[in-house]
Amino acid sequence: MNVTPQLTLKQGRERSLLRRHPWIFSGAIAEVRGAPHTGDSVGVRAADGSFLAWAAYSPASQIRARVWSFDETEIPGPDLFERRIAAALALRRAEIPLEATDALRLVHGESDGLPGLVADRYADTLVVQLASAGCEKWRETLIEILRAQSGCARVYERSDTEGRELEGFAASTGLIAGPAADRPLEIVEHGIRYEVDAAAGQKTGFYLDQRDNRARVGLLAGGREMLNCFCYTGGFALSALAGGARSVLSIDSSARALELAKRNLALNGVEAGREVRTDTERRRARGTRLQGHQPECAEVAAAGRAARDFFLFRRRFARALPENRRRRRRGRRRLAPSSRALSRRTGPPRAHRVSRRRVPERVVAGTPLEAWSCVMPSPEGMGCFVMPGVL
Repeated sequence: MNVTPQLTLKQGRERSLLRRHPWIFSGAIAEVRGAPHTGDSVGVRAADGSFLAWAAYSPASQIRARVWSFDETEIPGPDLFERRIAAALALRRAEIPLEATDALRLVHGESDGLPGLVADRYADTLVVQLASAGCEKWRETLIEILRAQSGCARVYERSDTEGRELEGFAASTGLIAGPAADRPLEIVEHGIRYEVDAAAGQKTGFYLDQRDNRARVGLLAGGREMLNCFCYTGGFALSALAGGARSVLSIDSSARALELAKRNLALNGVEAGREVRTDTERRRARGTRLQGHQPECAEVAAAGRAARDFFLFRRRFARALPENRRRRRRGRRRLAPSSRALSRRTGPPRAHRVSRRRVPERVVAGTPLEAWSCVMPSPEGMGCFVMPGVL
């Protein structure tokens, strides 16, 4: 007879679960009964023996278990997953009209009752991330349900997040279901066409969470000259141009991202100017070669040099659009806490390091800032730089 493994919590440590927080940390566990393996479903009980939740066990992680359900009758399995995925897809269909876009997040982890699972739709292609032990345990089942309910022709996996490594799994990427596409993957958002790199792009290929911000920038762009820092593949630039901007100057340290940005411009009948180029290309044009450029660890230096060039041009922009970048999480303890020291060491001339709290109006030197939440890591610290006379 199979006995379901059980986790018993320490006295008082059930409070977060009673508030429906879906994580159980290792320090909260008093006893493990049975011999659960990685990803196995376990019952979670309070110190007095009362039932709290069903969860997926993860012995390699400090988050020792992630809750599937707080209802004792909802035993984790295909039936529960089908209901959860169907509810998630119904919510997105109700909230995001088809005429707005054919790219959207279908499943978003714990918020949809599926901890560790992310599923993004790009036209007829589904891109999934399996970032938890429970999702890895039910991998085939979850992918089959997602493909059947979404109707997508193919599924790519982008399980290459740090969270997956902390769960004890190696990165897993590539085409996992359906035929390979015979042409580049394209999506449409608010009438603008984008090419998406689902195999190697940031996140799952596109910043879907910035849809509303891109639309807002289009509404504010009419007749303006705009600067798009960390432009990635040009989402905000295209939205600004579609909204009537006179010009958009885009910079990024990634040559690969800029090439895709140029293709996105071409898809929409816009010709890229000569100023859309990497910091490396700009330095070579001056006769200086940038050695060992690595975007993740040298992002702030590259951005600072590029911005210094613009500062020397003494060009003023009506609106600045720094886009989000992937945050560097490791090594935070080595980051300098001093904003003044950070600006002095790594910032362009006369640069100010700013934060949302210090600039509630998001206006510096007379320039409104839109959607700026970028973090630029360096050995000296993290910061978002704003330069008088430029931004």
